[in-house]
Amino acid sequence: MTSVDGTSAPAPATPEPKLGLVTLLPDPYDADSMFEAFELWTTSRGITMYPAQEEAVMELVSEAHVILSTPTGTGKSLVAIAAHAACLAQGGRSYYTAPIKALVSEKFFALVEIFGAANVGMVTGDSSVNPDAPIICCTAEILANLALRQGSDADVDQVVMDEFHYYGDPDRGWAWQLPLLMLPDVQFLLMSATLGDVTEIVEDLERRTQRDVSLVTGVERPVPLDFSYVVAPTHETVEKLVEERKTPIYIVHFSQAAAIERAQALSSLKVVDRAGRDAIADAIGGFRFTTAFGKVLSRYVRAGIGVHHAGMLPRYRRLVETLAQKGLLRVICGTDTLGVGINVPIRTVLITALAKFDGQRMRHLSAREFHQIAGRAGRAGYDTAGTVVVEAPEHEIENAAAVRKAGDDEKKRKRIVKKKAPQGFVSWGEKSFEKLVSAEPEPLTSHMHITASMIINVIARGGDVFGNAKKLVYDNHEKPARQRELALRAIGIFRTLVTAGIVEIGRQGRITLTVDLQANFALNQPLSPFALAAIELLDPDAEAAPGDRGSEENTSGEGAVGSGHYALDVVSIIESTLDDPRPVLSQQQFKARGEAVAQMKADGIEYEERMERLEEITHPKPLEGLLAQSFELFAQHEPWVRDFELSPKSVVRDMFERAMSFAEYVNFYQLMRSEGLVLRYLSDAYKATRQTVPDEAKTEELLDIIEWLGELVRQVDSSLIDEWASLVDPEQQAASDEPVVPPAPPSVVGNRRAFTVLVRNEMFRRVQLAALQRDEALAELDPDVDWSKALDDYFDDHDTMGVDAAARSPKLLTIDDSEGRQSGGLWSGMWHVEQIIDDPAGDHDWRIRADVDLAESHEAGEAVLRVTEVTRL
Repeated sequence: MTSVDGTSAPAPATPEPKLGLVTLLPDPYDADSMFEAFELWTTSRGITMYPAQEEAVMELVSEAHVILSTPTGTGKSLVAIAAHAACLAQGGRSYYTAPIKALVSEKFFALVEIFGAANVGMVTGDSSVNPDAPIICCTAEILANLALRQGSDADVDQVVMDEFHYYGDPDRGWAWQLPLLMLPDVQFLLMSATLGDVTEIVEDLERRTQRDVSLVTGVERPVPLDFSYVVAPTHETVEKLVEERKTPIYIVHFSQAAAIERAQALSSLKVVDRAGRDAIADAIGGFRFTTAFGKVLSRYVRAGIGVHHAGMLPRYRRLVETLAQKGLLRVICGTDTLGVGINVPIRTVLITALAKFDGQRMRHLSAREFHQIAGRAGRAGYDTAGTVVVEAPEHEIENAAAVRKAGDDEKKRKRIVKKKAPQGFVSWGEKSFEKLVSAEPEPLTSHMHITASMIINVIARGGDVFGNAKKLVYDNHEKPARQRELALRAIGIFRTLVTAGIVEIGRQGRITLTVDLQANFALNQPLSPFALAAIELLDPDAEAAPGDRGSEENTSGEGAVGSGHYALDVVSIIESTLDDPRPVLSQQQFKARGEAVAQMKADGIEYEERMERLEEITHPKPLEGLLAQSFELFAQHEPWVRDFELSPKSVVRDMFERAMSFAEYVNFYQLMRSEGLVLRYLSDAYKATRQTVPDEAKTEELLDIIEWLGELVRQVDSSLIDEWASLVDPEQQAASDEPVVPPAPPSVVGNRRAFTVLVRNEMFRRVQLAALQRDEALAELDPDVDWSKALDDYFDDHDTMGVDAAARSPKLLTIDDSEGRQSGGLWSGMWHVEQIIDDPAGDHDWRIRADVDLAESHEAGEAVLRVTEVTRL
């Protein structure tokens, strides 16, 4: 393979035939035969193990624990495969854990390719595939809860923990610690490039398990790193690196906005030549850049510059990764997410700062963070060395430029007014850089905590409950003072459980649960049981009927059960159990406050009072009162739910009620940088609603919304839905070579239920604009219709136009689909639709008529319609 910078990769050895690992497993098992079988398998694939890999595999097949602390690029994944193979050969069950679902999914498909679909399963909280398989891929929390619930009786023989440095994470580290405490008979493989001193963990693991621990560390990188600190503008540094052919370059920023701004600033540079641009254009071909950010990204990638951050749509991130893998992108502007196993091959890492905002304050990068990022430089098999460059702070660069400009003129040098660091700047410079380069990653720090869910799982295990709880609290990796705090916390939780009647103390002090705990307790959406209970409070027959006024008066839930729109109320309950999409909620609040200020100014309200009232305005929270009351009642009987926060919000509901497409919603709230986060939330809401709501609670209107939401997600980025569905057939997924251009989603017209909702939304959007007498906006949508005259005539007849739940009832829309045709997967013809306007008198004497073009809708992935007339009967 030749990249656009002219460098050639060595042709990988591909001996024939490639042998199947499962067929090579020895029976009966012995360590020497297992090692020989694995070595034969690697050789058949053209792989020669490094000495560190050989050492780790030898220890694993001999059933010792292994802590593998070797640099990025030293083949830890291969060691993990050997571990799973050895466990499988002995008839055991192994678990692979990772910190994020994306890595779990990636590893699942990789292991399916090696071990076959029958031998590999996955559990991530919202997906469960082949959960009884001998190899399970899961998030760390899944295994931690299993260890709590079943202890030493858990059906686990081996655990492979990837990215084990997460043990030191303040919020999630407990999940990496618990298996070490609760599973004494299990073999562990703990892996990370940045572990630091693990002496205490080694000693504790040996004590608990009475099994040797082999620490494999101190390994030289196969691709050494060259570190440098530069005092020059970033664009000059990039130009120099491109000239020196040290590409691809990953430019690391600590905010998404900074990454995008950098891409824009570099887009004027000649990063690739004409041949390179042509190669990129050929590769992306018919890729669909359908969103506002997508159109910007298209311009960047065609110039050889990628953007990569968590806020992007998955298909855009995959496009950048795939183009980089093919050697077509020279520069990628991204965030530090590349430190968590992101699959982007890079030769040079250019770090723009040595300080970051961690959500609470600005602070210096830790040695672990620095080496996690730097370690991504250099590609084994492609590069002889990796390059890590750190940019000096901006004010230091400008001061150096002023000194150079003054030259040897002493007078000019004296007149230089040095630029100071900006306010709030956390000071760092070349000495900070040198210290980080030589520093070892900090020792991992324990962050154990106790929750009601943990205590309930321990009680559910049965046996010596008091002894098990005491061991959890006192026999962990915390210091004695912290253990005493955990004990007090555990006692407080236990008393609450007894008071609530969840826990009972019987004769001879026997502690038991008084309720049956579902098998997957605390594994899936933790608030799903509450959602089920809250849905039961709603009345499915309470859908607002046309002409029914006042049905939206109780959207807060105060004094009523629901808002009169059952389907959307169910959606609101589900949304309250999901994680907050913070950028969306922030923009909703910003827009709501802006509209409130304008209204208060128009009403003549004084400044100070306006400011007081603004403090009370937040993002929309449908059913807030009802949900708060219901949650409190539920918690009295199920106090474990207090470990989780209920969060009423309206994103799916807001989009549906505004009758907006995904692109319109993102533009409305100015969420272009976070469109991937928005779509991920919509996908989670779709899955949660589809999975959580019982079939008997799904009305026709709710089924419409579920289908609409699924199709909306699929049309924007089908990978979020298709990946979920493809888990059912992982062999097909693992065998496929992902193309640059993903396959187009199924025709939106083909999903009749979802397409009907899209048509209804398009028609109702006209009603909403008409109710506000937005003539110009309507004229943009339908330039051939005289909306001004139509509205004048309507408001001569009626004072208002309905836009509530009753007004958007499906009963007020009629569809004539007799002229629609399908042939060979292509659609043609028209639907003719008629929207009845809900007037205050209930006369229903006005209509909006439109034609829906099926062929254009098929091409666009959304309903394309043209209003033909607005008329009185």
